[in-house]
Amino acid sequence: MKFTNGYWLIRPEFQMSYAVEYHRSSRLNGALSVLAPCHAVQDRGATLGGEALTVRFSAPMEGVIRVDITHFAGEQDKGPHFELNASPVSPVIEEDDEALRFFSGPLCAEISKKPSGWQVDYRADGHILTTSGFRGMATGLNKETGKNYISDSLMLDVGECVYGLGERFTSYVKNGQSVDMWNADGGTASEQAYKNIPFYMTNRGYGVFVNDPGDVSFEVASEKVERVQFSVEGQRLSYCLIYGPTPKEILRRYTALTGRPALPPAWNFGLWLTTSFTTSYDEKTVTSFIQGMADRNIPLHVFHFDCFWMKGFNWCDFEWDSETFPDPVGMLRRYKDRGLRICVWINPYIAQQSPLFQEGMEKGYLIKKTNGDVWQTDLWQSGLAIVDFTNPKAVRWYQTHLQKLLDMGVDCFKTDFGERIPVKDVCYFDGSSPLKMHNYYTQLYNKAVFEVLENHRGKGEATLFARSATAGGQQFPVHWGGDNSANYPSMAETLRSGLSLAHCGFGFWSHDISGFESTAPADVYKRWVAFGLLSSHSRLHGSSSYRVPWLFDEEACDVARFFVNLKCRLMPYLYAAAVEAHEAGTPTMRPMMMEFVGDPACDALDRQYMLGGNLLVAPVFRKDGEVEYYLPDGCWTHLLSGRRVQGGHWQKERHGFLSLPLMVRENSVLAMGADDQRPDYDFSDQVELNLFEIQEGAEIETVIPDLSGHPDARFVTRRQGGRISILAETEKPYSVLLSNIHSARVLGGTARDGERGLRITNCGASVEIEL
Repeated sequence: MKFTNGYWLIRPEFQMSYAVEYHRSSRLNGALSVLAPCHAVQDRGATLGGEALTVRFSAPMEGVIRVDITHFAGEQDKGPHFELNASPVSPVIEEDDEALRFFSGPLCAEISKKPSGWQVDYRADGHILTTSGFRGMATGLNKETGKNYISDSLMLDVGECVYGLGERFTSYVKNGQSVDMWNADGGTASEQAYKNIPFYMTNRGYGVFVNDPGDVSFEVASEKVERVQFSVEGQRLSYCLIYGPTPKEILRRYTALTGRPALPPAWNFGLWLTTSFTTSYDEKTVTSFIQGMADRNIPLHVFHFDCFWMKGFNWCDFEWDSETFPDPVGMLRRYKDRGLRICVWINPYIAQQSPLFQEGMEKGYLIKKTNGDVWQTDLWQSGLAIVDFTNPKAVRWYQTHLQKLLDMGVDCFKTDFGERIPVKDVCYFDGSSPLKMHNYYTQLYNKAVFEVLENHRGKGEATLFARSATAGGQQFPVHWGGDNSANYPSMAETLRSGLSLAHCGFGFWSHDISGFESTAPADVYKRWVAFGLLSSHSRLHGSSSYRVPWLFDEEACDVARFFVNLKCRLMPYLYAAAVEAHEAGTPTMRPMMMEFVGDPACDALDRQYMLGGNLLVAPVFRKDGEVEYYLPDGCWTHLLSGRRVQGGHWQKERHGFLSLPLMVRENSVLAMGADDQRPDYDFSDQVELNLFEIQEGAEIETVIPDLSGHPDARFVTRRQGGRISILAETEKPYSVLLSNIHSARVLGGTARDGERGLRITNCGASVEIEL
């Protein structure tokens, strides 16, 4: 929201009052409270009225400072509130004649005492991160609507880039954008977003989390090009400044505060295939797809039934359409006998034709209007109502119907929608603010579904395929990117959105391979299949047409088979990255700037990413296979061909459909599994350690998890004095591949040269390689 007309003037509809100076402070329960009048106080008379802000500093965890700005404290706070996992620390507070200093670990908020010189500098490790200064903190009244707003703005440095704010399809670097936190079903080609997260980070070592689930408005180097401004309607604004200094450290603290991603089961990293949306399908159709994949030797792991597994006009009643699927129990058993997992589509809406509508209305399980009527609309389903997840009985009611499906053999749910939540003339069971519930509703919805899955299947076995989210939604993976289109620009905007979401701590992310809307030409399909199977999660899904590869061309089958096989073999590496996301908050798919801190060439890269810490992926966005991508410093190896490239510059290449830039950085020990058919197997058994350009003095730990995410095997690789040593903590057989090394003296194993390098089998607890 913009309050000013240029730098100096205020827009005529607003009356703005900015903090002008420090007046006094108090300390209570580890917090520092500062009174900041919005006018100069030069004598006693100046204390007689006029706006003033109370600014409270606290330390919810080490390296994080929470700032609460209040104008009128008497405003009711109806919630909802983000569930934060605070672990408060005892701050150090220093004071002298010039300033107050509030420390949370290495992070300091320095409040100036200079008359008419209100300023808060946020410092760490000897330098200023950012500043709230002149015309920063403010209370503002819209004279036309009577609504009040609280805002603050933080300075940006030269070359400082802003990232995040949810899954956004606009430019990856958010500088110059106006961004409102308002979940909407707007597709991938608009400024709207399904997942609005009021958190951003910059390339200067800090992040900012606005602790408000409502319609937070961000002006990112837009209204004032030197600042990020954020504002909320009401009388309070709360935010946390989170120190890194690295992007990974910022996310470690942010996800500790808002929740770490659960670890998804290994089986859901495989290939998902769906019925598509409005296509015609029954058991015969579905079986033909499944058998078609098997006939072409394309491994398939999850099958998803989209909306029309239920009868039209009835969404949701959680009952199989008996005309289309007369024997759902038998059908699911037949598919599970093939080794498949089953997913079905749901949403939080109850259509008027659903048998559940009457029950939900009578028992108060649906969102109501302020006059007591059930709120209804004809958008999406005729007369639909919305489950009120603030009512614990409504949650249990909804979960009971999901439990029946789980008992039938369903393994997981696609939790679609959750964005179109009304705010006018509605009330919730628990009295929550409708404005703030608009974005927060999705958290209650996905949490309810995730909980029933965990209760039924156990921790580590629950998985969603969710479209909407808010801060904290990363706890309930997996999320996908919504309704994209079947073309290269949409493929690129999809990647941008995933990178933005990764900056917000979402560890696992997917997208509709080859686009949801329309039908892709064969080249787009094949390029997107490669990208999709080198994402954390991979799903073939469309709107009005099927997505089985043979409908595009026969080569599409080859491409799908090749990249499914590759992903299955990469699972020891990928699942270790998944464990890292679960334990530390580092996403599986990482923006380049997150992995290569200090390389300014990586700051704006939005057509490539790191998959885990060692693999660079640059999807191809052209039919002719031409691709340009940037390699940071070091020696890189193309995983598929073994070709070596020296980094530090841009690459321009041309790739066929069975290839793309998939580059391994130097000092990588890439664990590849023995099974190219399934994502869920014993990763340590016969694992192959691929060594790439191990440099002198390097020491690399490689941990192979089991299917529960616990360490199952550990290897330490060192290079010293022209000798590579590998110490193994495992009783299972393993092998070693020395990429691009064809001659060496090996102790502790049997060496044989091959096209890609020296392969060492029969490895013992210690392997010594003299180069």
